[in-house]
This record gives sequence, structure tokens and C-alpha cells, in this order.
Amino acid sequence: MTHSKIAVTGAFGYSGKYIARRLLDAGHNVITLTNSLHRPNPFGEQVQAFPLDFAHPAQLAESLRGVEVLINTYWVRFNHKTFTHADAVQNTLALFNAAKSAGVRRVVHVSITNPSIESELEYFSGKAKLEAALMESGLEYAILRPTVLFGKEDILINNIAWALRRLPVFGVFGDGAYRLQPIYVDDLARLAVEQAQAAGNTIIDAIGPETFTYRQLVETVGQIIGKRRPVVSVSPEMGYRVGSVIGRLVGDVFITRAEIAGLMAGLLAVDSPPAGQTRLTEWAAAHAESLGRRYASELARRQNGVH
Repeated sequence: MTHSKIAVTGAFGYSGKYIARRLLDAGHNVITLTNSLHRPNPFGEQVQAFPLDFAHPAQLAESLRGVEVLINTYWVRFNHKTFTHADAVQNTLALFNAAKSAGVRRVVHVSITNPSIESELEYFSGKAKLEAALMESGLEYAILRPTVLFGKEDILINNIAWALRRLPVFGVFGDGAYRLQPIYVDDLARLAVEQAQAAGNTIIDAIGPETFTYRQLVETVGQIIGKRRPVVSVSPEMGYRVGSVIGRLVGDVFITRAEIAGLMAGLLAVDSPPAGQTRLTEWAAAHAESLGRRYASELARRQNGVH
């Protein structure tokens, strides 16, 4: 498969950029489907860009003609007036249908840990619906289920550090004992490329080698960047209200009630062997000087067409 044609959604964005770089390094012919056609192409002529135009499925299928593998990173973090989880589900279903129509052999799909159709949280139920649809599509598939991503352009870990640099105390929701297993974004990219070159159907819990409680994560990041703060327990509602104030100040959505509920339900941890190799503690120590210096805005990323 050295010279396979592989499509990546959002190769100008966060995880998609790491995936595209690894694919190019492996000698593949890479195209991207993106909402960011107006942005500079970081890969120049190496990656041809096509519109991620869900409203025109025939055009979407034509863009995928000749593609052997589709690696899909498209999703939305929360419901907003300009995008919703329900829209993301329908858009992704259209993408799967276009892939099948175009003759794509295999789909590598980025999901989430602990997806469930029965979940009251749309993020997790939406991801479950897409997994089920992909399994029933007749397409060969690999499903990657990451938790929190960390890396140079991440949002959660960076903004924890950002808050620790600026606030006298840091509030965790409830006791903060719920677990997270962050994975380095380039480790996720490595898994995606490995699965693009594999055969057969598989589901992989894409978790990192370290497990933290949320309280431990905050304390660890604070220690690494030299900004230890008192970590106090707050009610989920109080935490949401404080997050809303921060969000208004920075022009972003800092945290949502659904994200708080998902965290506290322990949905960002599983009892599986780690698939990632890079330790958050080691990566954060190597980037301690820059981590959290600037706020990372989800809405700015969306408005720029990045996903």
C-alpha cells in the first residue's frame, strides 16, 4: 500500500494535520476534505484539498473517487448556534455514503471512549450511532476511540494550564476523582496510519499510557508549569457558571454542562491496555514554558473551518 490514495478530513486542522504528515512520510498520495479551503495549505502541493460539502453528496463522492482509505476526524465538540451534534451525525452519515458510492475500501473513523446509543449525552450517543452505521455500511472499518488529546494545539490541557497561570485557585467538579487517559495527538495519528494500512474490522481504545484523576491532572499540570494552586471542590453547577464567565471573557465556550457530566461519569477512561506511547507528564515537562501561555479557543478554531 506504499502509494495508496488516502483521504483525510480536516488535514489543515488539529489531528488531521498530524495524520496527513505521517501519511506523506509513509509515501502515500494524500487528499483532504476540508471546510478550510480559504486557509493556507501547510503541505503545499503535496495535499490536494476538496470541499467538505455535505449538502452535495454527489460532489463529495466524486472527490473520493479513486481513494482507497478514508480517515475521518470530523466532529463537533458541543452544540452551538452554528453547529450541533445532530448535524455532525447527519453530515458524517453523508460522508460514509459518499465513500461507499465512490468505491472507498476502508474507513478509519475517530470516535470516543464509551460511546452508547442510550447515553443522554449527545456527544457519546452520536458517536455510537455513527459506529453502528459504519459497521452496517459494508465498508471495511477501523474505529479509534480516543479520550482527551494533548499536543501543541490542544484545547483541554492547554486551557487547564492557562487557567492555572491566571487564577488563584482551580475548581474541580465534585471530588475530582473521575479518570482521564490522555493520548498524544501524534500517537493517535500513528494509530490512524497503521490502521489505514491494515485489513479487517477492528475497534481500538486509543488511550495514553498514563491514567489521572481529574484532580491529579490539574495538580500535575500546575506542578510542571510551576503554578501550583489550591485545588478546591465545587459543585458542577458552580463550576459551569465560573466556566461561563471565563468563556464570556475570552469569547469562547470554556466548558459545557454535558462535558462536565461526561467527565464526572468517568466516560473518558476505559480498562484497556494503552495504545499510545507518549506520556503527558514528559511531553508537558518538555513544553512547560509555552504550555498555557495563550488561550486556545474552540470557537476560533471552528470559525476558521478547523475540526
